[in-house]
Amino acid sequence: MTQAVKIPIGISRCLLGENVRYNGDHKHNRFCTSVLSDYFDFVPTCPEVEIGMSVPRKPIRLVDFGNDIRAVESDDPSKDYSIPLQQKGHDYATGNNDICGFIATPNSPSCGVFGVKLYLPNGNPINKTEGLFARALRRANPLLPIEESGRLNDAGLRENFIVRVFTLYRWKQMLESGLSAAALVDFHSRNKYLVMSRNYEAYKTLGRMVARLDKPDLKKTADTYIETLMAALAVPPKRGSQCNVLQHLMGYLKHELSGRDKQELLASIEDYRKGIIPLIVPIALLRHHFEKEAEQHTYPLQQHYLAPYPHELGLRSHVH
Repeated sequence: MTQAVKIPIGISRCLLGENVRYNGDHKHNRFCTSVLSDYFDFVPTCPEVEIGMSVPRKPIRLVDFGNDIRAVESDDPSKDYSIPLQQKGHDYATGNNDICGFIATPNSPSCGVFGVKLYLPNGNPINKTEGLFARALRRANPLLPIEESGRLNDAGLRENFIVRVFTLYRWKQMLESGLSAAALVDFHSRNKYLVMSRNYEAYKTLGRMVARLDKPDLKKTADTYIETLMAALAVPPKRGSQCNVLQHLMGYLKHELSGRDKQELLASIEDYRKGIIPLIVPIALLRHHFEKEAEQHTYPLQQHYLAPYPHELGLRSHVH
């Protein structure tokens, strides 16, 4: 099923199959173009091409010149593209304020986010870092979820990235409707169990924030709130914390479940804890019981934890 409104997210052009890489090739990612394209409106970029580099072109690498990391041509370090790449990252971020995520090409000295090789001037690799475009993008838009296409093959990382994209999108929708204390409280209420599943300390911190919204500067509180929330969601949840949330939600059913249903639900949570079944099984059971008496369970049913994105994506079917 396709969403009526697609969420704008950035993406490296080569991942869409465009022949823009240094060797004239691409790195087409079919998960992006055949699955995510139903839900996301891609805002593509290739910073190297867009700063005037040709296709094909000499490859560039990141070199550490005494704690000053530069993007230079591999065969001719005098050809330095550092400033244009950083400016492109900043301009892309400020020119696309509506994007809610970015999918980057791994190992790229411009777009790579994790594990890009860093060299000494003599050519010896010394460390790993991030690409200069990606660094500038992240600094200009620190809330933005950024992930590499290769890491999307990991079920947990993939699901967590999509959760963050949809969370940021809902936040932007709330702001567009008009920030108010009531709107912030409602937003937090719907995300309580989602953040609890990631970071219990952040869950308590965010709760204290929304409990003191009588302060005059609501905008400042809201800015701190979303920074704290997105930082908490950046770390994928552990199985134990997921089980803790599942048991909390099960508490809403304590007066309704039959002995058999209770044992079935507890067994599914325990099987998930052991890695025997995917996360979707206990969540589907919880939703089933909540929906049988939907009018009595409006609060748990409004929790984004139970449905943080369209179920057609099927991501939790692969999270063990």
